[in-house]
Amino acid sequence: MSEIHELSAARLAAFFEKRSLSPVEAAKAVLARIDAWEPKINAMYRVLGERAIEQAQASEARWRAGRPLSAIDGVPVTIKENIATQGERSPIGTRANEDVGPALADAPPAARVREAGCVILGKTTMPDYGMLSSGLSSLHGVTRNPWRLDRNTSGSSSGAAAAAVAGYAPLHLGTDIGGSVRLPATHCGIFALKPSLGRVPVYPPFMGRVTGPMARGVADAALLMNVLARPDARDFMSLPPAEVDYAAGLEGLELKKLRIGFLPDMRAGLPVNDEVRAAAAAAAKALESAGCVVEEMASFLTPQMLDGMGRFFEARSYNDFVQLPAAKQAKVLPFIAEWCTWRARAFSGRDVMQAYGQVMAMREAAVAACQRYDFVVSPVSPILPYAAESAAPGDDPHDALPHIAFTVPYNMSEQPAASLNWSTSRDGLPIGVQLIGQRFDDLGVLRLARALEGLRPAQRPWPELP
Repeated sequence: MSEIHELSAARLAAFFEKRSLSPVEAAKAVLARIDAWEPKINAMYRVLGERAIEQAQASEARWRAGRPLSAIDGVPVTIKENIATQGERSPIGTRANEDVGPALADAPPAARVREAGCVILGKTTMPDYGMLSSGLSSLHGVTRNPWRLDRNTSGSSSGAAAAAVAGYAPLHLGTDIGGSVRLPATHCGIFALKPSLGRVPVYPPFMGRVTGPMARGVADAALLMNVLARPDARDFMSLPPAEVDYAAGLEGLELKKLRIGFLPDMRAGLPVNDEVRAAAAAAAKALESAGCVVEEMASFLTPQMLDGMGRFFEARSYNDFVQLPAAKQAKVLPFIAEWCTWRARAFSGRDVMQAYGQVMAMREAAVAACQRYDFVVSPVSPILPYAAESAAPGDDPHDALPHIAFTVPYNMSEQPAASLNWSTSRDGLPIGVQLIGQRFDDLGVLRLARALEGLRPAQRPWPELP
């Protein structure tokens, strides 16, 4: 049998059912994995060891009685810091909020995994306010990429991605408002799905913000979607419940009937690295060889749209920042403080509405550009993983988000989008490809990702402890 930390969620549950492995043994194994890796990668904000063992003991009793709460009862999971978890403080990535009291209730995604009987190992790290595609935080320090410790995980679900690579658990919850599960997925070589807006209820809801599954493979993400995609009245943007079994429906996508758009370059933000472009082109070629009709697309994004998105994010974070007392403002990561104030401090109402108008133009353009295709394939990030200590590619707080051009449009258009690792660079760093579906076709994106898992090159073994 593989090492326990290498087992998928499905295999763990199968062993639990046969009583050849217990949830307690699994929890102890992954907690030991965390102890070994954490000094190197710093992926966990809080480890809930004793409580995790108690939850695992309860799960073991349910499996013995033949009454598991779900197909993933007893499977370990981590939860991103900004997803409220009952009894746990949620500093939201900055010392400025470290005195926030324990959450009184689980946010919807945390509630769903608890109801499913998952063993909650703890909370993963993220940058201040979740507003950096980086593993750098004023509270946590640097979260490092397990593939190469001098490389960035990207973010903002930085700890979740690093934890998945290091084998902390099969399942991880991240959040995404501009690429925050997909960017760390591509830089860490894992799979992540940004669901359609409202598919997975969140609280508090916000435009473009979703919670998505992060895992080493598509099948585990689908199992987690079965748990997450359930109604919760706290999210006023949640979609009507759908009777969909994401795990059971993964296989058998008929590729020969599909029309695929290939988008190699957004022509906004950072230029596309040659190796990144080649990986996306290879994925598109593999689909074409499998019978898909593949057509190269022109970019639908303009620099004005991307800048409008940046200005809107700056205004949003500035509003949070200026409400803090001066002593707490001083504790915010200096890069974030400069980024959200350098021009937003002078924004008028008209400036903010003009930025919002560009966001809506981006939304309209994304939906229109994808309309003629079943799916779109593109790079996830235009670059390879950058320096671990950097707050953003280029370290320029006046241009902090030039690398999200491929991801952020689909947050605004509400379309499902996933990152699947395809290959590695010459330096051995992961390169993922992005798969985008029509609005609400989350199952379709998962099915395409599952098909591409079978078409991609052989994958490198997961890294071992340095």
